[in-house]
Parts: sequence; structure tokens; C-alpha cells
Amino acid sequence: MEALLYIAAIIAAAAFAVLVIFVVITLKATQKTMNNVSNTLENLETQMQGITTETTELLNKTNNLADDVNQKSDKLNALFDGVKGVGETVNEFNGSLRKLSANISTAASKNQEKVSEVLKWGNSIVDFWKKKKNK
Repeated sequence: MEALLYIAAIIAAAAFAVLVIFVVITLKATQKTMNNVSNTLENLETQMQGITTETTELLNKTNNLADDVNQKSDKLNALFDGVKGVGETVNEFNGSLRKLSANISTAASKNQEKVSEVLKWGNSIVDFWKKKKNK
């Protein structure tokens, strides 16, 4: 019976040794995995620092571009105000030309009646003079 007890102890010790060997193998595989994860995270941190720097530069350039666009927009507003003033001046000039044209047309129509009347009188005088000369 004692022999069985020693055999059981040897089997238990062998099983424990096998268990320890598998635990050590598992822990070494886990250690390699954790080292790979650590290296990956370090690379990611380095890349994130580069991305952060580039993003900051891009944001600064975008802000400068927005300021430039605002300045040019303000200059264009002044230009459009000037063009508006020119347009108003041209409209006023056109109105003045229309009034002048209307005045000329009105004066011409009034004078046309007078000119027609003078021509009639002139023709009458010429006819009268010819008749008198023929007599």
C-alpha cells in the first residue's frame, strides 16, 4: 500500500510538473504578445505626435487663409460699393438725357408749328410778289 502511495505522489508530482511547464510556456507566449503590444503602442504614440504637429500646422494655415479671404472680401465689398455708385451715376445721366431728349422733342414740335406757319406766310408772300410782278 505504501508503494501505491508513492506512485500516487510521483504521478501527482509529474502532473504538477507538466502543469508548471504549460503555465511557463503560456506565460512566455503572453510575454511576447505583451512586448509586441508595447512596441505597437510606442509606434502609435510617435505617429500620433507627428499627426498632432501636422494638424496644428494645418489649423494655423487654415486660420491664415480664412483671414486672407475675409480681407479680400472686405476689399471686394468696397469695389462693389464703387460700382454701385457708378451705376447710380449712369442711371442719373440716362435720366438727364431722357429729359433733354423730351425737351428737344417738345421744342421741335412747338417750333415745327411756327416754322410751318412761317413757311406758309413765306409762300403766300412769294406768290403775292410773283402775281404783282406779272401784272
